[in-house]
Amino acid sequence: MSEERVEIPKPRGHHCFACGTENPIGLNLQFYRLGDAVYSDITLDRKYEGWEGVVHGGIVSTLLDEVMSWAIMYTKKIFLVTRKMDIKYVRPVLVGTPLTVSGRLMDDSQPPKIRARAEIRDEQGRLLVRSNAEFVEVPKENFSRLPEDYKEQMLSLFEKFSAS
Repeated sequence: MSEERVEIPKPRGHHCFACGTENPIGLNLQFYRLGDAVYSDITLDRKYEGWEGVVHGGIVSTLLDEVMSWAIMYTKKIFLVTRKMDIKYVRPVLVGTPLTVSGRLMDDSQPPKIRARAEIRDEQGRLLVRSNAEFVEVPKENFSRLPEDYKEQMLSLFEKFSAS
């Protein structure tokens, strides 16, 4: 894969806490590919705080889960869900610190299981948190509860992923 930064498009008008554009309290993560990984850069403010000055662990896990999901969606062009995830908090993730979250697909040799890895680093490149997770592909036909326009948007995105 190219070492050139490639912005990754995402659907508009949805309420996903992590990536949705219409969630007023959400993270509205933006993603890009660099090499074989997907990245998101973010600085979290106090509304995402747990302990004084420290980002809540649930928010941290959301960042990791989401970037791994997008790494798999971008690479494999599939719908998926998280099956399990382990997290190692190495250093505190401090409020107001510029963060780089990265995720990559590690193994897809045992369908429907897909393994991915993610990490969060601060602006000095120090490792703050790392995670390994297992995801499961969900066939498109199992998304009967999703609105048709959302499915169409995602399938359209998959086509754009193929072009980048």
